[in-house]
Amino acid sequence: MSEPTGRTARMDSVRLAGLRARGRHGCLPAERELGQEFVVDVTLFLDTAPAAASDDLTKTVDYGALALQLVRTVEGEPVNLIETLADRLASDCLAYDLVDEVEVSVHKPAAPIPLPFDDVVVTIRRARG
Repeated sequence: MSEPTGRTARMDSVRLAGLRARGRHGCLPAERELGQEFVVDVTLFLDTAPAAASDDLTKTVDYGALALQLVRTVEGEPVNLIETLADRLASDCLAYDLVDEVEVSVHKPAAPIPLPFDDVVVTIRRARG
């Protein structure tokens, strides 16, 4: 079996789960006016071996800086669909050159559904083009 060309075949992951931020996303006027809490989970797929070998933060993703960017996106320009929000968050993650692929889940636990429910979650997966 031959080695793949380009990036390494190793796909480790770094997961940031339960990041909370208030946003004004949704189709209803009340969602735009009042806002609500969104919860974001991201899993970054990358090769962590260089960072582990060197103990060097610059060879991995600074998840603190990433968390700040993700919150800015959630708190930023409103969109109608959480699918759109998830796509924007995936783009934030893929802006890190070391990230080959990302899985993003956006939770909308206070979605305007007139029935008892626990959560609404959209999960997308995007890879570097």
